[in-house]
Order: sequence, then C-alpha cells, then structure tokens
Amino acid sequence: MNTPASRKILGRTILEWFSSLPVFALLLLTLIIGTGEMVHGQLLKLGESMFGDSHAQVQYFMLRAEPVKPDCDVNVNIDAELAKQSAAPSGKTGGDDIDDLFGDQKAADPAVLRKSIEQALAICKAKHELYAKVVQHQTPQVRAYRTLETSFFGLFQIGTDNRPLILLLMVAIAAVTTTLGFHHIGIRPGHYSKDYLLQSVSQVISSALLLFSCVRYYQILQGSGVPIEHPLIHYIWMALFTTLLLINLKRVIMPVKSQFGEGEWSGAFLSIPLYAQMATIAGVYFLIKGHHAGLAIYINQLMELPSIFMNLGLFIWSGMLLKQSRIVDLFMDTLRPWNLSPQLLTYIILLAAAVATAYTGASGVFVIAAGGIIYHEVRASGGSRQFALAATAMSGSLGVVLRPCLLVVMIAALNKQVTTSGLYHWGFYVFLLTSTLFFLTSQMLRTQRANIESPMKALPAMIRQIVPLLPYFLVVAVVVWLYEYALDTKLNEITAPTIMPVILLIILVYDKFTNKGKAELTPDYASHRQEGVEKSIRYATNETIGHIGALLSLMTLSLAMGGVIERSEVMGFFPKVFENHWTAMAFLVVTKVLLGMIMDPFGAVVLVSGTLAPIAYANNIDPLHFWMMVLVAFELGYLLPPVAINQLLTRQVIGEEEVTVADAEVKHLGFYRRYERWILPLVVMTIGLVIVAFGPLAIHDYPQLAFMKEWFPPAGQ
Repeated sequence: MNTPASRKILGRTILEWFSSLPVFALLLLTLIIGTGEMVHGQLLKLGESMFGDSHAQVQYFMLRAEPVKPDCDVNVNIDAELAKQSAAPSGKTGGDDIDDLFGDQKAADPAVLRKSIEQALAICKAKHELYAKVVQHQTPQVRAYRTLETSFFGLFQIGTDNRPLILLLMVAIAAVTTTLGFHHIGIRPGHYSKDYLLQSVSQVISSALLLFSCVRYYQILQGSGVPIEHPLIHYIWMALFTTLLLINLKRVIMPVKSQFGEGEWSGAFLSIPLYAQMATIAGVYFLIKGHHAGLAIYINQLMELPSIFMNLGLFIWSGMLLKQSRIVDLFMDTLRPWNLSPQLLTYIILLAAAVATAYTGASGVFVIAAGGIIYHEVRASGGSRQFALAATAMSGSLGVVLRPCLLVVMIAALNKQVTTSGLYHWGFYVFLLTSTLFFLTSQMLRTQRANIESPMKALPAMIRQIVPLLPYFLVVAVVVWLYEYALDTKLNEITAPTIMPVILLIILVYDKFTNKGKAELTPDYASHRQEGVEKSIRYATNETIGHIGALLSLMTLSLAMGGVIERSEVMGFFPKVFENHWTAMAFLVVTKVLLGMIMDPFGAVVLVSGTLAPIAYANNIDPLHFWMMVLVAFELGYLLPPVAINQLLTRQVIGEEEVTVADAEVKHLGFYRRYERWILPLVVMTIGLVIVAFGPLAIHDYPQLAFMKEWFPPAGQ
C-alpha cells in the first residue's frame, strides 16, 4: 500500500499499531470462531468418554453444571394425596376464566386419579435417583474439566454471537487504512497530484452521502418506538464514514502532491475509486426518491451474511501468506525441465491456479496473491508481455466453479433450489470446458513452434525438483489429517476458510526456518518477501488489510447498487415469461454479463437471487443450469470494460510501468497482437459462456444430441 511514512514505536509504525495489530487479532479471532465449534465438539466427546457412565445412565452433558435437587416429595402418601384431591371442589378453584368455556367439570374418576398420582411419584423418584447419581459423579476431575470446556464454549459463543460486530470492525479498520494508502480500486491507480485530489473529492461526496444515510436510518429506527437491535453497529458505521469524511476533507484542503507532477483531469477521472462512484450514484438516487435511509439499509446487508465475508477475509489473508512463501516458485521449478512453450506452460499454470483460486475464495484474491509470479514465469518461458498479461488476468477465472469456492457456498445459502454438491459437480465439467478452450485457442494463436524436452532428460530433472516440494505436501497432509481425525472435520467448502490459513501459516513457518539467510532463493520479482516468520506474517497482514478494505468496500457498495437496480424496478420493463427458453436464456446471459461488468460477484449474487433467478425458474430453466451460466457470465464480465476487475488487479500486481511497456512494444503490430491481453481471455470465456448457456437447451430440444446429455446440466425443471 501507498501508506505515508510515520515514526516507529517499538519497531512498528503508528499505523501498524492501530491497524495491523487489531486486524491480525480479528483474523485470529475469526479463526478461533471457525475452529471453536470443531474443538468444542471434540471436548464434549472427550468428556463423555472420560466421565460418562453408561451403566448408571449418566452422560457428560448432565455433569456440565452443578445439579439442582428436585423440589418434589418422594415420601408422598398415595392414599392421603388421593383423598385430598378427591375432596377438592369440582367447580372453580381460581383457574383461568377460559375454564368456564368447558362448563362444569365432573369429578375425576378415583382410579384415574390414583394412577396419575402414582405416575407423578414414579417420575419424582426417578428425578431424585438421577440427582443422586449426578451428585455422586461430581468429582474434582469433572469440575476441573467442565471448567475448561465451558470456559472455551463461552469464549467461542461470544465470538459466534458477535460475528457481525467483528466483521464490521475489520471492515472499518481496513477501509480507513486503505483510504490513507490510496489503495481503493479504480479504473487505474492514482499517480499524479490531480488523481489524488479527485480521489479525495469523490470520497468526500460518497462519505457525506453514506454518513447522512446512516444518521437518518438511525433516527428512523429511534422514532419507530421499537428498541434498536445492536445499536453499536450503527455507531461504528457512523464513526467510519465520519473518519473517512474528515480524512478526505483534509486532503481536499491540503492536497497531496505527487512527485510525478500534476497530470491531466481526463486521466484523473479514471482513478476515482469504484466504491465512491457506486456510493455517489446510489446515494443521489435514494435522495431523489426521498428514501434517505436507502444507502444505510443496503450496506447493512453485509451484516446478514457475516460468515461469508469473514471467510473472504481469511481467504485474502491466505493468499497474502502464500505470496510470502516459495511454494509457487518450487512448483514452477518442476515444470522448467520440460522447456514447455509459453502456451502449454500457461495452460498447466492455469490448471493449478484454478485449484488455488477455489481454495482462496474468489478470482480476484488469487490474481492478487500469485499474479506476479505467473506473469514472470510466462515471460521467462518466452511468452510476450501481452500474452503474459492475458494469462495473469485469466488465472483467477477458471476455478470459481470448483470446490470449495466461497461464491458457490453463497449461492447455495441464498437459493434453496440448488446445493453445493450439485453446483460443484457440474462446475467440474464447466472447468474442463473452459480450460480446454483456453488450451485450444492459445495453441491456434501461437507464433512459435512447441519444443518439449525429451522425457528421458526432463523426467529425472523434474523428479529432482519435486523433492524440495515433498515437505510442503507433508505439512498439508498432516494438517488435513489432524483436522479430519483429531477434530473430526474434513476439508471442504465449509471448513476451508478455517483450515487453509492454518496450513499456510505452518507452511510459512517451515519455509522461513528451512531457508533462512538464502537470499538467492528470493528472485527480483519476489522482492516483497520478508526474512523471518514475524516480518513475513506482519507484511502479509498489512497487505491483507489493504485488499480487505478495497474489495469489501467495493462489495458493500455493490449491494447498494443492487438496491438501486431492485428499487428502480428496471426489471419490470422486461417480461417475466418469454416465448421460449432460448429467448429467456439470451436475455439472462446479457444481463449477467452486464452485472459482472459493474458489480463484484458477491453483491451481484445477492441481486440475481432476488430478481433474475425467479425469471429463469418461471421459464423452465433448471436452477443448476442457470447458476452455472451465471458463474461463467460473471467471469466474462470481470474481463470486460468499463471495470474489468481482473484486468485492474493484474495492472495492480504487475505494475503500471510494465503494462505501459507491454502496450508500447506491440503498437506497430496487428489488431490482435496489440490487444491480445484483452482478446484472448474474452474469446475463451465468450465461447465457454455460449456453450454453457445454450448447450443444455440444444440437447433438450434436439434428440440427436441426446448422447451428450451426461456432459451438461439439465436444461429444464
């Protein structure tokens, strides 16, 4: 991040004390919350195995608190109690007036009354017997163990009950830090003085609109006469936007001067943060409509799915920890002996990157984490700068349909018509399709002959390069084994956000201790890597804060833009039922691509679930088919202007200067070579989208294509 220099205290800057340390603590707390349920389940099992007594029918859950002696009397004389109840008047005895609805009550049958008294006495005796057994089992060991177990449960429960608060604190700290570092996502990063000034002006407007909306929302809730739930969340929102407003007001009054000069206003508009643009558009819309609390209402949707966005923070952290280790470099070392062509090497990289993308939550996160390494390796294999940029931008596009991608989990959470297992099953086929398309397209467009090394030479060299990777694989296997057998938790889409950071932390510790002082193992393109475990984790956390602030700010305001689209009822201008499912699918494809061009995936999924998904179902489009199409359409949208988020992140990790050089060296060539970094990903994803969207419909409508049915999701419900 472009954070300003400041005085250090105990080896840390003031910003690190007030930003990195709290966010690091919140990330660890999120890990504890995620692991807490697993650990607590094992503590209960261990308690049952240690202190449960099946013969006495005493289970550990009965011993988790001091037993309370039953207040019933086991020495009741049945005959005396029967006579007492029989002598009671059969009329009103002070009961509820509703008893009058049943008229006069007849006296109870003595035999029935006796049986009732006997049953009550038997229950009372059982309670006293159980109480005696529980008291007998209340040993000092039980009390010590349950203190440990219930204390851990209390800590875990506090974190679970306050997920929205933890998420908001993380977002607030990260947003402030990102603003201080000019790290928000724009069409291009700020470079000149006018860029920074316009960024500040736009954020003054957006922060003022957000603050006004939050204040009005709070006032409306206060005036409703209903107690406000979680008022602290409203206070934090207002404090956040007040802080952002003051930071940017100061920068407007005292503009930041760039060493590169003033720049041009035309270019400065491209550097306006996307979140500020969205906040301004949505805020002005809601003001015009008189819905002053609109912005605040929609950004608070972030609090409705706190686990999803907290997990995204953990995935981002995992990506930054990955950057600090050498594991990607070591993987690339295993491929170098084959002397692969740039196209074939890129294909293999994208296959590996797809798995990593799935395990780091979203396409943008992986581009940020490993984009620089991918770009360098494609260049080192002889690929042009334009091709390397295309490969980097696509590196996060293929894995969003694979297990355990967080986006698929969110889709299943919001749509009961689909399950994660069904989405991942068909997602694997979509992945095979798009990856194969990339390979075929890149081979058709290659400009040099493939020159693969002989297996007799390449295999021994490859095996030698695999040896340094084996300890890393062993670390992964041991951690996964411990979670599966010690905590009874498998690595899947639910547990991946918790397990992956633990794996990468251990890998990072191993990597730094085994390669201490080996400077030659850190090439120039990996100069961000730090020496030592503490410095590496601190640096990774600092990077995580910037990306959490940038990505979650964008996602939060995407929710507001979704609200604008929803409340404007623009979808009402289109028919709910089309003349056939081909027309309906064509309409849905275009709208999904447009949404992907201007919104982040998580915000877009929320919008699509409520507005466009019902249209698909009404037109007899199978939910699995629909959501597979949505995922591919979104990925195409992330590669298209005006936002092209994956291309933006590629520029961010590669550097503006390298992109400028890439454009300059091909300006005299043909159209395709000049725009290869745009055209190649778009061609692959467009063909993939057409096949995914319309392939199942063709198979459904044309019997001669029935042999392909197993390869595509069902076309209709």
